[in-house]
Formats: sequence, structure tokens, C-alpha cells
Amino acid sequence: MMGDTKKLLELFNEKAPIAQLFGMKLSFDDQKNARIHLPYNPNLDHALGLVHGGIYATMLDNAGWFTVAGHNENNNFWIATTEMSIHFLLPAKQTELVAIGKIIKLGKRQSIAEMSLFDGNDNLVGHSTGTFMQLSNVAM
Repeated sequence: MMGDTKKLLELFNEKAPIAQLFGMKLSFDDQKNARIHLPYNPNLDHALGLVHGGIYATMLDNAGWFTVAGHNENNNFWIATTEMSIHFLLPAKQTELVAIGKIIKLGKRQSIAEMSLFDGNDNLVGHSTGTFMQLSNVAM
């Protein structure tokens, strides 16, 4: 399944309960970098009316995970996020969000990705790096 963007699109857009709950959609660019799009949803705001930081983290993690998955041609493993560092740069208020992943290093067992989160005005509101490990003993 990894590397097959059509199957990855189906996995996220049609089968992932969190994507459906939040309203997120996955797409890929020509370089197989994942793009996670989230229309504004007031149910994802915190008490002060800004998008909750957990939404930033979820979108950035998914952008990294699916970017790594899209770049791996081996389909005999599952990928796990093993580390992620997030910089919350700006608050997002009543705006759509887009997270974009990019490979920093693609490895046989471990890969590193960089993820950026933009608001509807193309302001960089969050930035992250993540480490993703291929697990061969996890059923898909």
C-alpha cells in the first residue's frame, strides 16, 4: 500500500474516522508530497475562538506520515510516527488550514519529514519536523 497514492487517498479520505470527523482531505502534489486540507470548522476552536493547537499537531503529523508513505515503494510495512517537534508560529482564527509535507531524508527503516501549516491567507502558522519508522510486524 505504501507508495500507491491512490490507495493512500482512499485510506485517509474514505476510511480514516479522524479525517471524516474533522473534515480533512488528503491530496498529493507531483512530487508525492502530501497536502492535508481542512476547511474552517468552529468545532475545532478552543475557548478563546482560535484553532486548537491539537489540530495543528494532527494536520502536521498526517502531512508528514502520508508524505513518507507516498515516497516508500515497499508495501510490507506500516509507518509509525516516533518523534515530532512542533513550532506554533501564529494563531489561526476562522480560517481554512493546509498542511504540506516534504521529505528531508528517506531511509530504509526510518525517514524524516518537514511539515508546514498555512492558513487561508498563506501565512505560515505552524512548522514541524518528524521521524517516521517503518514497522514490518504490524498488520495493515
